[in-house]
Parts: sequence; C-alpha cells; structure tokens
Amino acid sequence: MPYPKIELHVHIEGTVRPARLIEIARRNGYPLPADTVEGLDELYRFRDFRHFIEVWVLVTNALQRADDFREILVDYAAEAASHGAVYLEAIFSPAERVRRGTTYDEVFAGFCDGIEQARALHGVEIRLTPDITRGFTLDEAEAVVRHAAQYRDRGVVGVGLGGLEAEYPPELYADVFALARGLGLASVPHAGEVAGAASVQGAIESLHADRIRHGIRCLDDPGLTREIAGRGLVLDVCPLSNLRTGAVASLADHPLPQLLDAGVRCSISTDDPAMFDTDLARDYEAACSWGHSPRLFYEAGVDGALCDESTRARLRAVGNAFDW
Repeated sequence: MPYPKIELHVHIEGTVRPARLIEIARRNGYPLPADTVEGLDELYRFRDFRHFIEVWVLVTNALQRADDFREILVDYAAEAASHGAVYLEAIFSPAERVRRGTTYDEVFAGFCDGIEQARALHGVEIRLTPDITRGFTLDEAEAVVRHAAQYRDRGVVGVGLGGLEAEYPPELYADVFALARGLGLASVPHAGEVAGAASVQGAIESLHADRIRHGIRCLDDPGLTREIAGRGLVLDVCPLSNLRTGAVASLADHPLPQLLDAGVRCSISTDDPAMFDTDLARDYEAACSWGHSPRLFYEAGVDGALCDESTRARLRAVGNAFDW
C-alpha cells in the first residue's frame, strides 16, 4: 500500500496523458501539433521554460467543453489515488480557455462537477485554485477572480498567478489579489521558479501570498529564506518539473535539501506530470532521495492546504494513523 500523499500544485490541463489528449482533440476537432503518442512525447522535450509555456498553450487548447474539464480532473484523481493521494489542490487557467471560445462558467462548472465525481469514485478530496495568466489584461484577471468567488461553495478556495514570471512581476497584480482576498479567496502565486528572490518577495509583500508555488529561488536571499522559514510559509516544490524546464540543472543540484536545512516547509507536487514524464510517486521518491521521510512532506502539505479545518483534521489523522 503506498504511503499517503498530498499534492498542492498540479495544473490539471498538464495531467492529460498523450493518448487521452489525442482522443479529446479529435472529439473537439482540434488539430494538435502532433497527433501520435510518440509525437507528443517528442514535443514534450522542452528547451527552456518559455518553450514549455508555448507548447502548453498549443496542446491545452484541445480542452474546450465542460465535460472535457470534468473528465480530466476525474482521470487525474484516479491516477493520483493510485499513488496514495488523499488530497489535491488543482490549478487551471480559465482565461486561456475563454480566449478560445469557451465560457468561464463551462470551465468552472466542469471542474467543480469533477470534484464531486472524483470524491465519489476515487475517495480523493480536491480543491480548486484557478490561475490568473501573466500577460493577460487586468480585466481578464478580475474576471477570473470574480468567477472564482462565485464558485467558492463548490470547492474553489484560492487564486494563483501563473505563466512568464520573469516578464510579469507580482507587483503588477496587487490590486486584483486585494480583490480576491476581499472576496474570501486565498493567494497562491507562482514565484521564484525561473525568476529570482525578488519574485518571491513581491509575491509575499504585494500579493500577501498564503503559500508560494515553487519559491525555490528564495535561497538567493538568505534574509528572505529566514523570513519564509520563520513564518512557516509552505513552498510547493516540484523537483522533476524543475529539471524538465531547466530551472534546475540536475537532481543533485536541486535546492530542496538546502531549503529544508534552512527550516523552510516544503510540500511535494508534480506540476504538469503528463508533460514532464513524471507522477506523484516519482516526485515524492526524488524528494526523499536525500534521506528525508515522506511524512515531512505530507505534514507540510496538511499545513499548507487551503481546506476547511475539519478536512485538515481528517488529513492529519490519516498521517498520524499511517505506519511511516
């Protein structure tokens, strides 16, 4: 039996395995840039982070209908559950889909329907944290926030900020994240993946981040690293993703051990597992390769989760009951 796992950082559009993506694209009449499993595997050999973003947009445009969003969430719940997942926080980028003809309500309702089906079929608890896309208009960013708030009672718990972080720093989005907080939504921006420590500092100061997605470049600033550790702010660390995008040169060079040595709480996630040739078990194994217990990462996930306190208590009880 696999040990229990929590995943706080997974882009559901990036979980669709190639054969399933081809099926959905054909159903929707969308021409993928590659129409075989082998072709998609080759396409997923990324030169750098920008190339990854370009490919991500191309292939995820195949997702167009509420049923597509529901199905891929349930598919991933089944995959993650097979690796021991008991709780997921799923990211999606609604404005990307809306720009290409889908409505916000189709996207949100599809994913929210998936939450209920995934719980019933696979016993996985899921919350949703839609991303604002860097470089899109502030009107689009506000639309994401307002729709997220409309679906709070169906499992939407926070708003993120994703995309080209070096080109669009957090400070540009301070007002829209203030709106999100006023509407009862948590702040979970991407920062410090390919941009430096200033990106993380901006996410904390300007966006009042409740958790940082990635955040590994905080180590560039020892004072910031101490601040994060002192506040108990959880970082969503995605070891194999960082290798695939070139953010980190090799697993031996990964900063996770340094973060832990500095007292920083780190949860473990896959990011975009279908595109990064990984799964939740493999990322946990990579994280544990320095000798740390998986319980350390599970407990960071419990503390960092944006769930209600009764769910958090259940997750903590699962961890306490397992013989690690």
